[in-house]
Amino acid sequence: MDAATMQTDRLAALAPHGGAPVVTPGSVPRHHPRLPLRVGTRASPLALQQTRSFLKVLARVCPVLHQMDVFQEHVIRTTGDAVQDRRLAEIGGKGLFAKEIHEALMDGRIDLAVHSLKDLETALPPGIVLACTLPREDVRDALILSDGCEDLDEADPLAILPHGAIVGTCSVRRQAQLLHARPDLNITMMRGNVHSRLDKIRHGDCAASLLAMAGLRRLGLEAEATIALSPETMLPAACQGIVGITAREDATELRDLLKIVEDRAARVAATAERSLLGTLDGSCSTPIGAFGQLLPDNRLRLSGLLASTDGTFLRRGEIEGGCADAARMGAELGASLKAGAPASVFA
Repeated sequence: MDAATMQTDRLAALAPHGGAPVVTPGSVPRHHPRLPLRVGTRASPLALQQTRSFLKVLARVCPVLHQMDVFQEHVIRTTGDAVQDRRLAEIGGKGLFAKEIHEALMDGRIDLAVHSLKDLETALPPGIVLACTLPREDVRDALILSDGCEDLDEADPLAILPHGAIVGTCSVRRQAQLLHARPDLNITMMRGNVHSRLDKIRHGDCAASLLAMAGLRRLGLEAEATIALSPETMLPAACQGIVGITAREDATELRDLLKIVEDRAARVAATAERSLLGTLDGSCSTPIGAFGQLLPDNRLRLSGLLASTDGTFLRRGEIEGGCADAARMGAELGASLKAGAPASVFA
């Protein structure tokens, strides 16, 4: 009997005859998964798409879950979604995309939650763990130009932007790399979901913007990208393109079930990239990039970046090693980038 069958058999035991589970207060230990499984998600179209895609993957691997209709979607509005007129760093950092979701997990209102891993804080609250990472989507950033731009030179994609062009982004990582390459550009804050940002570009609020290719692809909007920028041109955010699933640490059987859809390459990369972030103690106001790539020989190549928001300071580094050393590599590269960096970078 394989792991998926064993776990779904245990879940099926909670739902006699394939119907609604019979659960009475205190009848199921906290570590045992109750049914239905309540899945927390943010309210944005991208978050909902990622959640539903994850549930389809889980149902394909464990068909009995689909047959039993055990998933219950819980949309949770987070502070990060509610406040759109200020940068995240000004209102408490990217942890605000998960604060209310973490509270729902710990209160037992939901059993697991689906996140864009790049938006999840490096240090999770006590009692919550990253239970599963899904296969990584396209890691690149997309440059999206408004109407009226000239023909693109793919060899130098940023050269397409007119001198002094206004570029909309809320990412200090993107801002720093843009200004390092093109100090003449003017950066304006642009927040909102994917669709609202695309609308702002179409309406001429700015000459260009950047969005993650992963989000565009998941929403079927990849055609909106003028060009996908290589990591050499624009190093992505740590864990960009990876969907992560969190659960309570003591939900042991649920965590065992989630291991069935775990993607090893994504886990290794995420471990290294989040270790780098943790070493740099980076916040939303510190421009940091990280990209871990598994090589054909089963080794890991980790690239990292630390910069000032105005782009006048930018340091990149790279390290290779065994996948088992992912956390150590992230810490080592983070320390290397941090050594000698201006204190103002971390202000």
